[in-house]
Amino acid sequence: MAKLRILAIDQGTTSTRAVMFDAAGKPLAASQVPLPQIYPADGWVEQDPEEIWLATLAVCRAVIAETGGVEGVAALGITNQRETSVVWNRKTGRPVMNAIVWQDRRGAARCTALREAGHTDAIRSKTGLLIDSYFSATKLQWILENVAGARAMADKGELAFGTIDTFLLWRLTGGRVHATDATNASRTMLYDIHAGRWDDELLALFNVPAKLLPEVRDTAGDFGASDPDLFGKSLPITALVGDQHGALVGQACFSPGMLKSTYGTGCFVLVNTGERALPSRNRLLTTIAYRLKGKTTYALEGSIFNAGTVIQWLRDNAKMITNASESERLAVELDHSGGTGRVYFVPAFTGLGAPHWDPEARGAILGLTRDSGVAHIVRAGLESVCYQTHDLLTALSDDGIARPPALRVDGGMIANNWLLQFLADITQIPVERPVYAETTVLGAAYLAGLGRGMFSSTDEIKAAWHLDFRAEPSMPGERRDALLAGWRDAVGRVMR
Repeated sequence: MAKLRILAIDQGTTSTRAVMFDAAGKPLAASQVPLPQIYPADGWVEQDPEEIWLATLAVCRAVIAETGGVEGVAALGITNQRETSVVWNRKTGRPVMNAIVWQDRRGAARCTALREAGHTDAIRSKTGLLIDSYFSATKLQWILENVAGARAMADKGELAFGTIDTFLLWRLTGGRVHATDATNASRTMLYDIHAGRWDDELLALFNVPAKLLPEVRDTAGDFGASDPDLFGKSLPITALVGDQHGALVGQACFSPGMLKSTYGTGCFVLVNTGERALPSRNRLLTTIAYRLKGKTTYALEGSIFNAGTVIQWLRDNAKMITNASESERLAVELDHSGGTGRVYFVPAFTGLGAPHWDPEARGAILGLTRDSGVAHIVRAGLESVCYQTHDLLTALSDDGIARPPALRVDGGMIANNWLLQFLADITQIPVERPVYAETTVLGAAYLAGLGRGMFSSTDEIKAAWHLDFRAEPSMPGERRDALLAGWRDAVGRVMR
């Protein structure tokens, strides 16, 4: 088993990546290609599926070559940007138009009409989702209604729909397999997460023919095999998983109450709720964490719109830093200098997410005094990510989620030890960073190994998780309370 390898594809919003892992989940080689976005109109975001496909082939071939060839590659797993939607011709395999990306807002008017018509509770009760153009249903409906001939072809069964995992699976298998997994299906707003099937009433509501849709399978299992001409040998495809769910698995959050928080462009928090599909009082999303051997595990998900974008803004727009690592140095130096200014940065560049849900709020920097400088603003930007995480965890607590034993973190921002210590202090929860921080693609590899029988159970995956850094809460309660009171006041000043 030691010589066997697992190939994992991570098809994200801004890049396509492949990583080769050994049989124990240790990374051996990685290759990444940036992915451009297309903006045809205000609020519209698209990507070329052919570019995604060619990049996928390129990165897979690169890591296969770097690790000694295709022999010994025992399994292939795919993780993907979730709600991004593609429709293609079953005969030719060609997409009828570009992929509509999850960020795209062209379905917003349709969503408003659905809410005004009173469909919110019915959709929420079946899918666990809020009515929003973020999800796939209105994207698919738009394609059928606006691409010439698409509706007629769909009604005849000549077209196929899928999120990116499904499209890549179709291409990898030479059109032999049209399937998705339960995590990706749960993000379409067409799938009943309780009954475990596409919902006929929702299909009728969005005017989507059932014959368009992929078969929904377990997250780890048999998804067919790749065409031998692609890599020189057929590779068993044994896992598909949405990116945030992949990170949950990569962080080995298999027990109810375990929680992961991903700090990328935004911040996504998922908490395992076990067999309970827990409804939220705070407009969090009820979703499928994963489905293994026919058993569904659920999660609650909350999102912060701006996390890494704070650092990007400080670097690219405000020109206060030249690279992300500089933010940690400035925060540490300010602490050591005894700086007393209390500045708050509310990064509502695109509104505020959970639990505030104010899309009209806009960013602000508050509390500036004559002695305030760049370091104060940069540190306030880092602190804002921690304050927002605290607010999200408070919402989870209000939904009945017990305080987790630790907050397992991943994503680009977690290299900053100062940030992780402040996060632990503000949340009063130990913060844990794993040895391998790219947990999304690691989760896809673990699931592929599980689906291939290389891991006997999730207990083996738990044992493979290793700690790199742990921050213990140490801030006095009185200071923490004062900081949070100031944050609440700052947020109140930007909300409409």
